[in-house]
Amino acid sequence: MHKLSREDLYSLEKYAEIRPDFRARVMEHKKPRRVAIGPNAALYFEDRLLMQYQIQEMLRIERIFEPEAIQEELDAYNPLIPDGSNWKATLMMEYPDPEVRQRALARLIGVERRTWVRVGDFDRIYAIADEDLERDTEEKTSSVHFMRFELTPEMVKAAKAGADISMGIDHPEYSYEVSPVAEETRASLVNDLD
Repeated sequence: MHKLSREDLYSLEKYAEIRPDFRARVMEHKKPRRVAIGPNAALYFEDRLLMQYQIQEMLRIERIFEPEAIQEELDAYNPLIPDGSNWKATLMMEYPDPEVRQRALARLIGVERRTWVRVGDFDRIYAIADEDLERDTEEKTSSVHFMRFELTPEMVKAAKAGADISMGIDHPEYSYEVSPVAEETRASLVNDLD
């Protein structure tokens, strides 16, 4: 996927005009890109449209219009756009109760390294996680992790040919699998492989 540039973004005025329709389109696009893994984890797969939306929202909220500041937003979000041979996702550990969440995160150190995807019968691909900064401490993990899954050319070919896509987490304290993901999700993820 091509990275975003300033020319791909709407001005603040134009974005204000189109925002309701653009937001509705993005929310619909986003639905199949969320995969619940068990009751308390979800992978949110990122792509170019979702990053454009994030940037547009940041520009709107912060009232950013200076070229240098816009470029800073592009530089922050462009790395989350898939590169054609990978999937990029945000892992969210979702515990509504703060006390339950605190206890769970203390048991889930390393969960980001035990998160995987699989194409067809190929081996599992474990996430390359948190390349921007370490999110674990000795006491707990974070509830948010950024990750990418690097596919081999053979896996890309198989996915494009219709192979099932599965994913899961095999942490000793949290072990769930989705096999296979829904067809709508599979089709959306295959679009990231160009």
